[in-house]
Amino acid sequence: MASLKDVEKVADELENLVGQLRSELQSGDFDRLTQIADQISEHADNAAETFSSVNEALMSRIGELGGGRRSGGQSQRSRAKAGSSSK
Repeated sequence: MASLKDVEKVADELENLVGQLRSELQSGDFDRLTQIADQISEHADNAAETFSSVNEALMSRIGELGGGRRSGGQSQRSRAKAGSSSK
């Protein structure tokens, strides 16, 4: 699973590539600009995959925690109803 450290690494790599792109704009070397733009695109795709993976993991964990609470709440309500009907 991807971690927040992975997200930070991808962001750092993107920042570096954008810096290179800005520098190369001065030279007008369109072949190099194209290469850098392709690398940025690949890193952006990796960032999207990483963010998606982290989001899925977090949402899954939230679902697990929420599911446990709902079950506990239902059990308590069921017990309360059973207790009141037996009186």
